[in-house]
Amino acid sequence: MEIVYLLVILAVLLAGVIVWAFLWATKSGQFDDLEGPAHRVLMDDEALDAPKSVHDKPAPPPTADNE
Repeated sequence: MEIVYLLVILAVLLAGVIVWAFLWATKSGQFDDLEGPAHRVLMDDEALDAPKSVHDKPAPPPTADNE
């Protein structure tokens, strides 16, 4: 019967640690953006950085002649 007392105390301590960890995670902003990382996995970073074709060159910066 003594083991039941020990297990109850350990269960209460474990529940306290879990509640503390959850509160710490919410205060530190771990749950602020839940969908952003899922969408970033599907995005192709190389396609966003590279031009779509050889003919797609960035526009030259405006000069005094072009204004």
